[in-house]
Amino acid sequence: MADLVKINIEGGVADVRLNRPERYNSLNPEMFEAVVAAGQAIDANCSVRAVVLSGEGKGFCAGLDFETFTKVQSSGNSVLAEKTDGKYPNPFQNAAYVWKKLRVPVIAAIHGSAFGGGIQIALGADVRLARADARLCIMEVNWGLIPDMAASQTLRGLVGIDVAKELIWTGRVLSGEEAQKLGLVTRICDDPLAEALKMAKGIAQKSPDAIIAGKRLIETAWLSPPEVGLKLEEELQKSLLGSPNQVEAMKANFEKRPPDFLDAK
Repeated sequence: MADLVKINIEGGVADVRLNRPERYNSLNPEMFEAVVAAGQAIDANCSVRAVVLSGEGKGFCAGLDFETFTKVQSSGNSVLAEKTDGKYPNPFQNAAYVWKKLRVPVIAAIHGSAFGGGIQIALGADVRLARADARLCIMEVNWGLIPDMAASQTLRGLVGIDVAKELIWTGRVLSGEEAQKLGLVTRICDDPLAEALKMAKGIAQKSPDAIIAGKRLIETAWLSPPEVGLKLEEELQKSLLGSPNQVEAMKANFEKRPPDFLDAK
């Protein structure tokens, strides 16, 4: 199962690649488990300061492997019923939500297709870089379903509610360029993986305490009442002021040298 998602950690950057290229990285039960396990392993690794999430082969992720799930369903087993027990996010939602909940930044590099569950995994990232000719689609309506991998949470703040409804109702395929204009994609580039790795390496050179606090602040405050965000802003800043990594950031700036930060605890 570990081979279904490859992880290489170097210089504080976790290079995570969905690795089922012969099936366009489509999601069968084992792939779901591998994706969640990869996110959990990174969350437990204090040396990781940024994550790049991409897919091997011709595309990011083609979504659900319906052939596999149809066989399981026809055998009389309900995969969803067996895998959910009233705890949320459930294992299917967690394949996308585990990336949103990581305390460090996650950058998705999208090429080829990101359909259904594939785009929902990408939506769990903090930043999405894509080729102009990438194809993205919230396609569950075409199978008589709704997006159920945390899209109700990850779409919020990215697009207007009208755009979210249109994409969910129509199953329309977007180019990377159109997805960027709508807000699903952060930036278009010729080589999303190279750009994502470059961005992640730059982030990994900053104070991990400040990066983690910044993600927590925005994730918590973005859709909260002003008093919640303002209070958390103050609390987080107080926790950073005078801390070893904050002092090191100042010293390195004044001494015009690369900083030597401690891993965040």
